[in-house]
Amino acid sequence: MGGDGVVGFVGLDLFSFELASSLLRSGFKVQAFEISTEMVEKFTELGGCKCDSPADVCKGAAAVVVLLSHPDQIQDVIFGEEGVMKGLQKGAVLLLSSTIPPLHLQKLEKQLTEEKEQIYVVDAYVLKGMSELLDGKLMIIASGRSDSITRAQPYLTAMCQKLYTFEGEIGAGSKVKMVNELLEGIHLVASVEAISLGSQAGVHPWILYDIISNAAGNSWIYKNHIPLLLKSDIDGRFLDVLSQNLGIVEDKAKSLPFPVPLLAVARQQLILGISQMQGDDTATSLAKIWEKVLGVGILEAANKELYKPEDLAKEITTQAKPVKRIGFIGLGAMGFGMAVHLLKSNFSVRGYDVYKPTLVRFESVGGLAASSPADVTKDVDVLVIMVTNEVQAEDVLYGHLGAVEAIPPGATIVLASTVSPAFVSQLERRLENEGKDLKLVDAPVSGGVKRAAMGELTIMASGTEEALKSAGLVLSALSEKLYVIRGGCGAGSGVKMVNQLLAGVHIASAAEAMAFGARLGLNTRKLFNAISNCGGTSWMFENRVPHMLDNDYTPYSALDIFVKDLGIVTRDGSSRKVPLHISTVAHQLFLAGSAAGWGRIDDAGVVKVYETLGGVKVEGKLPVLKKQDVLKSLPSEWPFDPTDDIHRLNMGKSKTLVVLDDDPTGTQTVHDVEVLTEWSVESISEQFRKKPACFFILTNSRSLSSEKASALIKDICSNLCAASKEAGNADYTIVLRGDSTLRGHFPQEADAAVSILGKMDAWIICPFFLQGGRYTIDDVHYVADSDRLVPAGETEFAKDASFGYKSSNLREWVEEKTDGTIPANSVESISIQLLRTGGPDAVCEFLCSLKKGSACIVNAASDRDMAVFAAGMIQAEQKGKSFLCRTAASFVSARIGIIPKDLVLPKDFASDKESSGALIVVGSYVPKTTKQVEELQSQHKQKLRSIEISVEKVALKSSEVRAAEISRAVEMADAFLRAGRETLIMSSRELITGKTSSESLDINSKVSSALVEVVSQITTRPRYILAKGGITSSDTATKALKARRALVIGQALAGVPVWKLGPESRHPGVPYIVFPGNVGSSTALAEVVKSWSVVAGRSTKELLLNAENGGYAIGAFNVYNLEGIEAVVEAAEEENSPAILQVHPGAFKHGGIPLVSCCISAAEQARVPISVHFDHGTTKHELLEALELGFDSMMVDGSHLSFTENVLYTKSITELARSKNIMVEAELGRLSGTEDGLTVEDYEAKLTNVHQAQEFMETGIDALAVCIGNVHGKYPESGPNLKLDLLKELHNLSSKKGVFLVLHGASGLPEKLIKECIENGVRKFNVNTEVRKAYMDALTFGKKTDLVDLMSATKTAMKAVIADKIRLFGSAGKA
Repeated sequence: MGGDGVVGFVGLDLFSFELASSLLRSGFKVQAFEISTEMVEKFTELGGCKCDSPADVCKGAAAVVVLLSHPDQIQDVIFGEEGVMKGLQKGAVLLLSSTIPPLHLQKLEKQLTEEKEQIYVVDAYVLKGMSELLDGKLMIIASGRSDSITRAQPYLTAMCQKLYTFEGEIGAGSKVKMVNELLEGIHLVASVEAISLGSQAGVHPWILYDIISNAAGNSWIYKNHIPLLLKSDIDGRFLDVLSQNLGIVEDKAKSLPFPVPLLAVARQQLILGISQMQGDDTATSLAKIWEKVLGVGILEAANKELYKPEDLAKEITTQAKPVKRIGFIGLGAMGFGMAVHLLKSNFSVRGYDVYKPTLVRFESVGGLAASSPADVTKDVDVLVIMVTNEVQAEDVLYGHLGAVEAIPPGATIVLASTVSPAFVSQLERRLENEGKDLKLVDAPVSGGVKRAAMGELTIMASGTEEALKSAGLVLSALSEKLYVIRGGCGAGSGVKMVNQLLAGVHIASAAEAMAFGARLGLNTRKLFNAISNCGGTSWMFENRVPHMLDNDYTPYSALDIFVKDLGIVTRDGSSRKVPLHISTVAHQLFLAGSAAGWGRIDDAGVVKVYETLGGVKVEGKLPVLKKQDVLKSLPSEWPFDPTDDIHRLNMGKSKTLVVLDDDPTGTQTVHDVEVLTEWSVESISEQFRKKPACFFILTNSRSLSSEKASALIKDICSNLCAASKEAGNADYTIVLRGDSTLRGHFPQEADAAVSILGKMDAWIICPFFLQGGRYTIDDVHYVADSDRLVPAGETEFAKDASFGYKSSNLREWVEEKTDGTIPANSVESISIQLLRTGGPDAVCEFLCSLKKGSACIVNAASDRDMAVFAAGMIQAEQKGKSFLCRTAASFVSARIGIIPKDLVLPKDFASDKESSGALIVVGSYVPKTTKQVEELQSQHKQKLRSIEISVEKVALKSSEVRAAEISRAVEMADAFLRAGRETLIMSSRELITGKTSSESLDINSKVSSALVEVVSQITTRPRYILAKGGITSSDTATKALKARRALVIGQALAGVPVWKLGPESRHPGVPYIVFPGNVGSSTALAEVVKSWSVVAGRSTKELLLNAENGGYAIGAFNVYNLEGIEAVVEAAEEENSPAILQVHPGAFKHGGIPLVSCCISAAEQARVPISVHFDHGTTKHELLEALELGFDSMMVDGSHLSFTENVLYTKSITELARSKNIMVEAELGRLSGTEDGLTVEDYEAKLTNVHQAQEFMETGIDALAVCIGNVHGKYPESGPNLKLDLLKELHNLSSKKGVFLVLHGASGLPEKLIKECIENGVRKFNVNTEVRKAYMDALTFGKKTDLVDLMSATKTAMKAVIADKIRLFGSAGKA
């Protein structure tokens, strides 16, 4: 193995030993120096090579990993007599595996680069991942110059399971470590405060642990350290180490300077704890230390009898008393959803809210509206109160027209608001004193607005057994997780209070950490990604930091809520004599934010306090990346193509893939797959019986409102279930194929499908689409723009009026689109690393391990990645797993093992014989489409005709104006199509949107329907139809063309499918090109139209090259007028042959530019390849003029000059012609005879000299007109006498030079001689005399007297001769 495969290690500890092992497994040669004999023995057993010194390690190594644990080691290990620098080779990568302070690393880098040129230094901090995904796996945080990171990338990637790179100064690893330790320290102190406060409030510590470790108050420290604390399995020495680490962080913050109040108070708590240790007894239980510090008996509380809150909840719900009428006070964001869900659960609900429009809205969904809190309580069994705070709760119960006075005796009040336990206890006593047998249930809720509406809240309920049973049915209806907490009223609020303590501190600590990281100069987004896998992470860190990074403070939960909730915490702690230092500081931070005017923004806005004080910005806008650099930095692809395995699996028990396509563009990666545009049970059942690997159902749901789209998906899924049963229980997987730029009805369509099909093991989210340049890397979705990768949230697609979004990170996108119902930190992810190092088996294992109902995103940067995932998914399905997929088009082709085929062209249909024009319909409004239309019009302006339909007239004006606009467009389109013109029908490009997304969809629908009406009223059968845009292509196919099914033939361009419409359609057999609005470069549309034109181009050289490859010749026919031009073109079209229109200087003298223009126009509109050639240019003047007139080729005729003059003349013109991409033919030798008034006497004629021809071809000509006894005009009566031996010699020479041979004077040559000339390399025959004679005979001997009849007769006569020559030359059928 060469030097590139050798990696050295100086020092082996547990981490670096794992790094070395990974490299050995990846095929690298690894050599190491280590003084520990035991470690060296393990290393050599794995195949590593032992070295005697650091210098020896570096010999022949392309990369060297140096373990540095202290700055004092640098001099000896790096610069000593046998140090690294003695053996390090030029251009090597030096990886410093270290956590020493950044300043020491930066000083070392400077010293290294000054001492040795071309050395690439990278700092690599190695640690174990703490997240569920990376639990115990190695992570590396690397930093260095851009070129150093690039050089080190292959080694870093091979050594670890997760790599984070920070370009710039080295030392980022140490900085990330400091940020992580800041969080760990704060979280530890907060966890202890939380457990202590809960214990003092009478809630069992283990109950608190079980509930909160699955709630928003969770952190890695809480989940992993609290059990050790409660079991006394951790001692005080831990505090000493942590305190020292936090001291380093605090000192660094002071030096910047930067405020870290939470860190500072956490460290003081640790110091206080250390001070409580008894003498030298450092083994004192950590729990006992905190008991002394906080004065709470944690261990005694932990040892009390345990119970299961979930079991108590089941008891009260199974024994619950019936409830007929419910009163509901507080119809705010969450309260409204809760009340409506109770209505849907068949309860009678009377509601009240101070905001009157909300009451109107509540009535509209079936609720009863009350005029006051007293009015709402009439005849209720249960009264639910969901107001903001204690003051409001007091007011609605005991204020003016309060509920307590009017509520019937024996009723139950459910207080769902977040209030203090003390308030609840006091309220219970007050209600008892009313003497009405009123019962109170303390039931604070958690889960957010969407979960409230779906009845999926978490509720922590407490109260008497009778009260709980009275409210049991209501609590059950509102909750997904219901906990009943012992301890009487207030215990439930106690649990919620402890959760809010932790949640509030974790948000504030996340703000402090991220702002500190920004002050350290770290890329905050990369910092977030790294910490999310470290011990400093928390539920709130992962959920709220994305808001800070996006600078998006849309209030999911307002900052003022934590002013209130942490106020409850600190007040309760004070009353219970529990000192809550860190909670109090966090409360002060939220108060500072509120005082600054940020109280109503999202609670993540507390970071603004730090940004203001520290002069930093946490916002971490995702950068635009260089595509090639990113793709090169990824691990090598999985080495085995799984396509054959996919085919094998699909032949077995694999499920049929049913793709519900929200517009027709989803077929852009498949071929030979059927598409249904209607979804009757009979049609679907017929498909199932065919047992295909896949079929599509075109829903076009992206054009519908969310409600209609959901209803449609439910209808289709119901029919799928019925059809499956009819077809013998056919098994299938649903794919909701959506836009690769993340637009569409998500999660509404997925929710709709699940409501019919049942809960899936996982939702698979995979928007990768290679042909469209869509990549998902490190969970971020990118859109390629030339050589750049732009985060999807920064593109024009994210600004879509109906489906806009902000997040580029797909985890955050899921949270955004689900309104927080699926938090970003709960979304699973399959990494590119897993795909490329683990293969299909690792994918299967990962999918099988997912919690049921998970959302899982798939990273991918190549089709191989997609195939690996598909193979793994099929394996998981065959193990009984079920998935609902929301993907782009690439997943579909990978899942069924599609093997790409050549692009579809007109020759694959009969459409290349049609004479009508093509119909191009454009409705898409994305800027990319507008650019593509402009480019189409620019490139095809001669043959393209555009009809613009006014959006204002068809969407916003009267029906009469709309109808007139449609009629105008139909009339023009029919005329253009009949004339053979490519006809573009498009909506006006000015984007008109509504005030709401639904209004925008309505405008889009009206525009689309107008386009449909135009297409449906056009009577001319187009040569092909191209529809641009998803909604446009769907409506055109289904509504205008009445297609019920289609077959996907293939692709006209990468990502642009071509359909063959079913026989029931209006134009069966006409190719239908579905062109997505967001696919391709600015020239893509023009390219497709060009390739689907009746002739791909007018290159004489290309015509002759095809003739050379096909062994035939092309006829070049001299023309003088319109009749001659039409005769050549019509004959060529009828014979399906290429041909050349040839203009002689004599003809040009009389016909001029109009004659040339007619030739060019005829060639461009012909259905077969026709080029235009300038013949016999004998003077430089006429050739220079011809160069500017649009000819495709020209003949430089210097045959009248001496050989030397001919060479110079030909070369000079050839150089000019080449610059204009014009092919050059030249003549060597000289023909006798007369052509167009130019006569060469026999004595002036001479044959082509082979030796001269060799030199002549060096002029750069493309074709050589040879003189082998051929003549212009008529041959003598004895017939032609061609020197075929000379022709053969010339062909041998020309074929080596790549020069075509041309024979002038083809008129009068017999068939046998023509064929012999073709066999000997003639590829162009000039024909003039016989065609002219046919024209003159028609004039002379014809009996036509009318000019029009005479023109027709002459054209017919010439056409007959031309057709005969075409067949003779062998070019018939070769177009």
